[in-house]
Amino acid sequence: MTEAARAAVYLDVDGVLCPFGPEERSDWESPFEYVDIGMLGIHYAPGLVGELNRLSARPGVRFVWLTSWEDLAPRYLCRAIGLEGRKWPVLRAGEQSGGAGWWKLEAIQRDIERHSPRRAVWIDDQLDYEESAAAWMSILGRGILGISPDPRRGIAPADLRRIEAFLDGGTERRPRER
Repeated sequence: MTEAARAAVYLDVDGVLCPFGPEERSDWESPFEYVDIGMLGIHYAPGLVGELNRLSARPGVRFVWLTSWEDLAPRYLCRAIGLEGRKWPVLRAGEQSGGAGWWKLEAIQRDIERHSPRRAVWIDDQLDYEESAAAWMSILGRGILGISPDPRRGIAPADLRRIEAFLDGGTERRPRER
C-alpha cells in the first residue's frame, strides 16, 4: 500500500450491498431496485451505490472485495448496479490455507499484513456471528472498524457515517449493536 493509501475498506456483497429479502423502502430514501444480472437477481439501494462510489474515490482509501462472489462482483455486479468497483482487488477463498477457520478472516489478515493500512473497515453481515473475527479485531484495537449490517437491509446511512468518521480519524471499532 502506498503512503497515499492509508485506509482499506473490505466489502462483502450478500446482506451488505445486496440485502436478502429486502423491504420495499430502503434506508436510502428510495425503494430497493431489482436487477437480473443473468445468473441471479439482486436488490440494491441506488443511494448506497452512489455513496460507495463517492467514498471509494476519496484519496488514500483502497476498497477491496471480500465476498463469496469473488470475481463475479467486479465483472457482473458493478456494471449492473453502477458501482465503480471493477478495478478493486478481490480476495479469494482458494488463495487461503483452507484451514478450519473462516476464509474471510484469513484473507483480511493476509491483506492487512501485506498492505499495512493505518485504518481498516470490514463490512460483512456475518461479523456479529464470528467470534474469531471479533477476537482478532479486538487485538487490532482502534485500527479497525467492523460493520455488521442487518442482512435484510444492508448498509445503512448511519453505517456510512460511522465509516467516514472512522476514516477521518475517529476511534470507534465495534460492530453496530442490534
